[in-house]
Amino acid sequence: MTEKEILLTMKDLRIEGRADEEWLEIVKGVDLTLHRGEVLGLIGESGAGKSTIGLAAMGFARDGCRISGGEIMFDGIDLRNASEAERRNLRGKRIAYVAQSAAASFNPAHRLIDQYCEGPVEHGVMGRREAASDATVLYEKMHLPEPGTIGFRYPHQVSGGQLQRAMTAMAMSCRPDLIIFDEPTTALDVTTQIEVLASIRDIVEQFNTAAIYITHDLAVVAQMADRIKVLLKGEEVEEAETGRMLTAPTEEYTKSLWAVRSHARVEQPPAPADAVPVVSVRHVTAGYGTLNVLEDVSFDIHAKRTVAVVGESGSGKSTAARVITGLLPPRAGEVLFNGTPLPLDYRKRTKDQLRQAQMIYQMADTALNPKQKLRELIGRPAQMYLGLQGRALEERVRNLLSLIELEPDDYIDRLPSELSGGQKQRIGIARALAAEPQFIICDEVTSALDQLVAEGILKLLDKLQTEFDLAYMFITHDLATVKAIADEVVVMRQGVVVEQGPKQEMFQPPHDPYTELLLSSVPEMDPDWLTKLLQERAEGGAGAGVEAAGN
Repeated sequence: MTEKEILLTMKDLRIEGRADEEWLEIVKGVDLTLHRGEVLGLIGESGAGKSTIGLAAMGFARDGCRISGGEIMFDGIDLRNASEAERRNLRGKRIAYVAQSAAASFNPAHRLIDQYCEGPVEHGVMGRREAASDATVLYEKMHLPEPGTIGFRYPHQVSGGQLQRAMTAMAMSCRPDLIIFDEPTTALDVTTQIEVLASIRDIVEQFNTAAIYITHDLAVVAQMADRIKVLLKGEEVEEAETGRMLTAPTEEYTKSLWAVRSHARVEQPPAPADAVPVVSVRHVTAGYGTLNVLEDVSFDIHAKRTVAVVGESGSGKSTAARVITGLLPPRAGEVLFNGTPLPLDYRKRTKDQLRQAQMIYQMADTALNPKQKLRELIGRPAQMYLGLQGRALEERVRNLLSLIELEPDDYIDRLPSELSGGQKQRIGIARALAAEPQFIICDEVTSALDQLVAEGILKLLDKLQTEFDLAYMFITHDLATVKAIADEVVVMRQGVVVEQGPKQEMFQPPHDPYTELLLSSVPEMDPDWLTKLLQERAEGGAGAGVEAAGN
């Protein structure tokens, strides 16, 4: 078979980012070749340059960045030297981009069909009526429900998985030669992710579209890419065909990425039968307006143990956390702390009751005040709950920075903007610890982090739990993270606990059908895994009888 035609080449690509008054090189001489109909996976930790290189394939650099050297050739067109009008004509028409957050990419004031039609009409590919008809065809190919009418909904009227597929259909509206997928499934739960991955792969194959697939999830890229390029700090580490890269990486850095997937926490001994749980949720029913989101939910969390609460988006995980913290008083049931019922409304709890339950949030970027230095961010809970002032407060903040493995002298007077994503999440942990709680809720704390950074956060949480006898409620949709952190697992679906027990039992059959669906939806480091799974489900295999959210 003859080799496919080369569509895109980058030679000695160099990109700089502005820091204060100087330019620093962030992509350092990367080469890239992509053939028509081929999918190239770009992987690496945060700051590797993945998204920057993906955008450069469109001849584009973000604000504060500039393409400073090298060559970018797209189908014979020199993108570096082309006029802005030429580049603009290519974008959306022959080169499309699918962002990580579909919700942030759609205009909430316009229907899906109108946003789909805008590209082909503006580029003169087809008229409005033809584009609307074409949208229905692609919505069907993307396995969206009611493809003939779903386009008349607004973005907020469809699920996250549906919106991600609608964005992929929109990217295909002009039948581009190249699509850049930038972490398109990172924020999705595992069952929804399967639907989106399958739809993306199908449409790329059907239209012989080339793609650059950017991700930090190794098992996901294994399903999507023909070749994988590994990046580190703006430089290429190695590149190979997917099968060989997964089985025989040559560089130590790549091997370290692969090794992260195999880490699992050693399960702690069960709590004694007579031990009083730190937190008990008893027969809780709660909701918003007239809608019940939780129905008769019960589970216990003991000292020194981590209970992972898992389920798809909308299963009630975060609502259960809001009930525990008193932000959402339940309609029925109670929450006990060390065997004593808590006031259901946080405003009626004592300062000590509030101190004992702290929270680490999913998005450290939005959880930290960008105008406050770290000494203020970490010190405020210690000041408010423990009454620390002056030298005692300074010492407490420094001790906490040391606990989260950040050098106090280097970090205490920094702003959040001067930290990496992983460092910001460590500050979130320190802020929670500052109140000296017994119980911490971790809400998707690693979902936005690459795997190496996430591994460091999980190990830190593990170490702190041992040192301070903490009880953790770990909210997540990532079953790989559950294996790495949990002692016990609570599986929720549509506001109901469908199964719960020790981690080892939960990962061994037999399972509730919904638990089986979740477990079978966790991608594996096998390029044929997705194909086999879809075939099994088509034939009525594991989890086929349970409707996945996002369909």
